Amino acid sequence: MAHPIRPDEFDPEYYRSTNPDLGLLGDDELYHHYESIGRAEGRPAAAAAFREVLVQIAGQLESILEIGPFYRPSLAGPNVRYFDVLDYDGLCERAREHNLPVTEIPHIHYVSPDGDLSTICDTFQAVFSAHVIEHQPCLLSHLRQVAQLLSPGGFYFLAIPDRRYCFDHFISESTIADVLCAFQEQRTRHTLASVIEHGVLTTHNDIQRHWKGDHEDQGFRNPSISSIQAAMELYKNAQNSYIDVHAWQFVPDTFRSIVTLLHSLDLLDLYPVMVYDTPCGRQEFTAVLTKIAAPN
Repeated sequence: MAHPIRPDEFDPEYYRSTNPDLGLLGDDELYHHYESIGRAEGRPAAAAAFREVLVQIAGQLESILEIGPFYRPSLAGPNVRYFDVLDYDGLCERAREHNLPVTEIPHIHYVSPDGDLSTICDTFQAVFSAHVIEHQPCLLSHLRQVAQLLSPGGFYFLAIPDRRYCFDHFISESTIADVLCAFQEQRTRHTLASVIEHGVLTTHNDIQRHWKGDHEDQGFRNPSISSIQAAMELYKNAQNSYIDVHAWQFVPDTFRSIVTLLHSLDLLDLYPVMVYDTPCGRQEFTAVLTKIAAPN
């Protein structure tokens, strides 16, 4: 069952203005419509459900760190600093290898080949990442490192792929058990399971097809022996070096639940104040975590 949306994640004026068919409904009726119909249809409950709006909100803060900007940063300005696993020259080389433009690649202020945020000595009012956390071998370690970078009351703004509408569709959602196991093992590299899932069990990445209920590629149900062998060989040859695959699969409700549990277990100083549902036609949902105590 879907987790009921928090009242502060629902903007009745926005919902009314973006749904002319509901223009005569009162605020309570709009909220009921969203819970019973709208969220299943992908009707956004607030403007910040869209990454571009979340970026505008984050960009107003005095100091912000963007993690993993690669060739197209989401934020720009004198108040923004950047962290990546490659420096400027390395990102340019990587972009050219993938036939991507290099004109927007920013100066990278902090670099760690292992993605280790603890190498940063500064603190910020906010941190922003888009499609970053699903790549972390240990989710909790990453979130704890972000918390250390935030001043009290600071925010972590995230755009996170919704596994239902991307190539992870058939991979099971991550659980609190998965997260705690990775933390207990202090993982710094991906598991063989994650490499095999990425190489063998992923499907197409066509957002519109997913929203229409068309999730399978031809032959998906019968993975080839060669693809399994290739994934196992990739893992073996990596010799414990990083392989760029997804370790975590989320939908908004499970992400909210996992972070809330981590906070309640006193393992994490961050708490989810906003987790928006995925808008129709989009592949990602947005979330805002803050470095404050959980509400009663």
